[in-house]
Amino acid sequence: MPTTLADAQNLVADLISRYSSRVDYLMIRLEEAEGTDILLRGDKVETLSEGISIGGHIRACYKGGWGLSSFNQLSTIKERIEEAIAAARMVGDEETLLAPIEPVQAVCQLPLMGTDPRKISLSQKKQLCDRYTQLLKSVDPQITTTSVRYGDSAQRIIIATSEGTLIDQSWVDMEMRFAATARNGETLQTGRETTGSRKAYEDLINLDEQVKSAAQRAVAALSLPPVKGNTYTVVIDPILTGLFVHEAFGHLSEADMAYENPDLLEVMTIGRRFGPEELQIFDGAAPTGHRGSYFYDDEGTPATTTQLIQDGVLVGRLHSRETAGKLDEAPTGNARCLNYHFSPIVRMTNTWIEPGKTPVADLFTDIKEGVYARNWLGGMTNGEMFTFSAGEAWMIRNGKIAEPVRDVTLSGNVFQTLADIEAIGDDFYWDESGGCGKGGQNGLPVGCGGPSLRIRDVVVGGEV
Repeated sequence: MPTTLADAQNLVADLISRYSSRVDYLMIRLEEAEGTDILLRGDKVETLSEGISIGGHIRACYKGGWGLSSFNQLSTIKERIEEAIAAARMVGDEETLLAPIEPVQAVCQLPLMGTDPRKISLSQKKQLCDRYTQLLKSVDPQITTTSVRYGDSAQRIIIATSEGTLIDQSWVDMEMRFAATARNGETLQTGRETTGSRKAYEDLINLDEQVKSAAQRAVAALSLPPVKGNTYTVVIDPILTGLFVHEAFGHLSEADMAYENPDLLEVMTIGRRFGPEELQIFDGAAPTGHRGSYFYDDEGTPATTTQLIQDGVLVGRLHSRETAGKLDEAPTGNARCLNYHFSPIVRMTNTWIEPGKTPVADLFTDIKEGVYARNWLGGMTNGEMFTFSAGEAWMIRNGKIAEPVRDVTLSGNVFQTLADIEAIGDDFYWDESGGCGKGGQNGLPVGCGGPSLRIRDVVVGGEV
């Protein structure tokens, strides 16, 4: 791997100039990554590894057709370029439409605010996981299963294109996941917590209360009554708001979903009203310090902040250069790939709903019978339909938080749910626990956030 931008330029400049005339667009991406992966299930070590990978890929476009060839030996790069060009020329039969961007030459590194995890030994990281495992188990004898996962990765990416862009960008990412399952006879309940950081290893070492809370929720849920399935007015906390805006709305804002699906493109018409005038939704990698933040995307487009919904009306969507070109819109810097094995596709970065003006306590006012849901256990989306499981929940009775309940799932149509937002809280929380999956590229770091929301007519699953 070249050690400086000048070395990278020496490596790729001749190759770019030699081959670029045979295609409309050519990009060489070099990547060096190192990381740690630890997984403990109970006291059993399932994964304990450190690894380094070096590789790259070639992307070529000719008459709208793309060729991709990846490699992990620099000595084969010429053959891989030939393969990518041959593939592009074989399938290209239209017009190459890439929204223009200014070529840039830059060296940039996302700054750490504390200790780099690469300076921490594998044994220390394992000891941290052991400590959290013991914390989970110590909460209650009814805890029967625990899992603790630690992961960190440091990536350095060099991108060179036939348009003159040459970028050397690097960052470090960290994540931990905790789960505890409690059993009482045939009843099982699970609590989960996830956290991540692009700032410092220190962000992972003082999580005792957060870790214990996962086990405590699992134990407490054993003795709770299940919620009675019905349609309720629901208040959700900022963590569930972040999950909702990412999973249910964010993916529909990714322009490759729209231009490949005429029906969805018609639904996601710019200028269409989706929610109340108070609703503001954004996505962007430009805000610093979050897990979806960077300076340039994997096509060399500068990071931006894109407003998706303004005053309840759809005003934007997320783009790669190709989707922006095909829809005649501006690129937004949302082309991302997990690593050099994949081609960049349109992905979210940091997605959030802006806080509103309603004090959180007032969100519960006048709700005769409803549900207050916090945190999350899991969820799934299918097009515009979603189902999420809450980590913990309470009934709302006569405007007050009442008895806790379990097995709360929230389901609905995202467009109807946005329209049914009755009030937006004045609080806000950034959730850095996200690992997004799309197109086989799973675990891409993202951030999401938002305020508490009050939503009417939400289908809540539970005991009928």
